[in-house]
Amino acid sequence: MPTIKDVSKLSGLAYATISKYLNGGNVLPQNREKIEAAIKELNFTVNEFARGLKTNKSNTVGIIIPDIGNCYVALTIPIIVDELRKKGYATIICDSRSDHERETELVSFLMAKRVDGLINMPIGPDASHLYTAIENGIPVVLLDRIVSDCIGQVDAVLVKNIHAAQDATSYLIEKGHTEIGIIAGPRDVSTALERLTGYIGMLKKSGLAIKDSLIEHCDFTSEDGYRACKRLLKNNPGMTALFATNYDVTVGAMMAVNEYGLSVPDDLSVFGFDDSR
Repeated sequence: MPTIKDVSKLSGLAYATISKYLNGGNVLPQNREKIEAAIKELNFTVNEFARGLKTNKSNTVGIIIPDIGNCYVALTIPIIVDELRKKGYATIICDSRSDHERETELVSFLMAKRVDGLINMPIGPDASHLYTAIENGIPVVLLDRIVSDCIGQVDAVLVKNIHAAQDATSYLIEKGHTEIGIIAGPRDVSTALERLTGYIGMLKKSGLAIKDSLIEHCDFTSEDGYRACKRLLKNNPGMTALFATNYDVTVGAMMAVNEYGLSVPDDLSVFGFDDSR
């Protein structure tokens, strides 16, 4: 394979000038033309592995998500990848399949790949899988969810879940609904708990009773949303409104509503929380 020395020899320029160009430095326009011509003729490519060993950087970011089929993930990850690409970073995307042991293994795998940073949508409140990365000084950004035992050690990109859920519940109450069911998501996921907190808080503020029968927990999937909605409809014949706290859950809930032969919004008002928009 051609080397920087070969580019230097063909272009007639110093090794240092070639290296400066390859590392994004400014070189004279005429020198840039000579370098690019030599690179093209030699079909030269940078040995990124060797560069990484020298600079201790791989220009790669690892992304660990719980479900590649999740609507929020499917819409968000391409945006993240595009933004990183603009900054010169490649990405390695890993699916933990909502399994904490696999999540831990993936962190080790990505560290072995010498990633410069980690983006993680954690599956639950346990942050132990991130400790090694944090201790080794690898920047970590949490996506959509927070884990309390690493607050202050990592950054996070979050939705204002409590406020949004309060607004959704308030809207339904203003429409005259008093029997409002909620599909609240997993009990150990911060976003689900925050949305439930907003729902309960607004019911209390409005003087409405908190009924356990109107609260269903499930995974953020359309299949679980379908089953949770069926339980709500079966156990609450007087329910006139439903707050589904995730896009996939909303899809499943609508399947159940249609199966029951109900009309939206005449028989049942449905408010879906779409955090992918």
